[in-house]
Amino acid sequence: MNILLKNATIVDSSNKSLHLKKRDIHIKNGIIHKIAARIVPSGKDKVVEYPNLHVSIGWFDSSVSFGEPGYEERETIENGLKTATRSGFTDIVLNPNTNPVPDSSSDIVFLKNAAKDSVTNLHPLGTLTAKSEGKDLAEMFDMKNAGAVGFYDFKRSIENSNLLKIALQYAQNFDGLVHSFPLNTKIAGKGVVSEGEVSTKMGLKGIPALAEELRIVRDLFILEYTGGKLHIPTISSANSVKLIADAKKKGLDVSCSVAIHNLYKTDDALEEYDTNFKVMPPLRTQKDAKALIKGVKDGVIDFVCSDHTPMNIEEKRVEFDNAAYGAIGLETSFGILNQIFDFEFTIKLLTHGRDRYQLKTPNLKEGEVACLTLFDPKEEYTFTKKDVISTSKNSTFLEKSMKGRVFGVICNNKAII
Repeated sequence: MNILLKNATIVDSSNKSLHLKKRDIHIKNGIIHKIAARIVPSGKDKVVEYPNLHVSIGWFDSSVSFGEPGYEERETIENGLKTATRSGFTDIVLNPNTNPVPDSSSDIVFLKNAAKDSVTNLHPLGTLTAKSEGKDLAEMFDMKNAGAVGFYDFKRSIENSNLLKIALQYAQNFDGLVHSFPLNTKIAGKGVVSEGEVSTKMGLKGIPALAEELRIVRDLFILEYTGGKLHIPTISSANSVKLIADAKKKGLDVSCSVAIHNLYKTDDALEEYDTNFKVMPPLRTQKDAKALIKGVKDGVIDFVCSDHTPMNIEEKRVEFDNAAYGAIGLETSFGILNQIFDFEFTIKLLTHGRDRYQLKTPNLKEGEVACLTLFDPKEEYTFTKKDVISTSKNSTFLEKSMKGRVFGVICNNKAII
């Protein structure tokens, strides 16, 4: 595979000599062969030219769900990876949100094998507990050796404090990353949206931010006692940002993420009872969204994620109380982030985070393996159902304005451009 990218603006703040410079990039057999002001194509080169073409290292998403095995009607691995590729992502961390859940080394091997010929790299999480039931630890060491990059009972709270303690202690033997979803289920009760003025107006039971914050406090106390590595996925409240900031000042090895829809949307969006806005954690207030954005800018929140969670129409076109949680987000990640932040910071957010999962970060240099995302940061368009590549269509951003268009990716000596 020989590709010549013509007149591409390189976005790579780690390389001052190339950052925001227009260059031709020649890729030969999957390797960046040459970067220069002008490269004359040979007869074997596929020449790629786009208006306002920009290039960065490949993008990374730390929270993606598909459906296979068990929920193929939501999303297969094949189409899910196609969606990720078309959305600009060369690496995704796959949540254990399937039936059965991946709680053994053979399950991890199945997921890796299913994705081995894809342009986008799939990095699976194994469950923290057997069958995600919260009773006994899963085969963490064996799953790590099979390729699991962390351990997570997806969106399920670890109710047993001692189990989390043991998990953090045990995982230190092989440098494992433990995930703990921040939700006190007793406080949350039967709530379905954020507790507050909007939930009261709608007549829906609310989930107070306290439910998230109490669980974070508990988990941080346990982490301080045990040591180890803890990741708190998809926080949603202003006070959660403060709690994690304080923990980092103490030197605790804790990271956290936020879903893009929690940065952009608030609970005001719920007033039309659109179940596409029923997500977990729930959309909260404008104050929370502002604090989350500030947390991202300050580096307290380590990375943003799409929290891509496909749900088929039967799970969404029901009464709000009975609808499933979740929204797709891969296709709109760039177009929304690029409105919240300036485009250079957006690319920084989309390209970092791999090190937390012990994955190698690509380099945009001669002699390096080509792992690139091609995009235009300025093109504006309205996101409609025809732009949805996912099998499920449960997007919170249908008919919303996007800023920035993805042209494709080059990775694993393959190209979708």
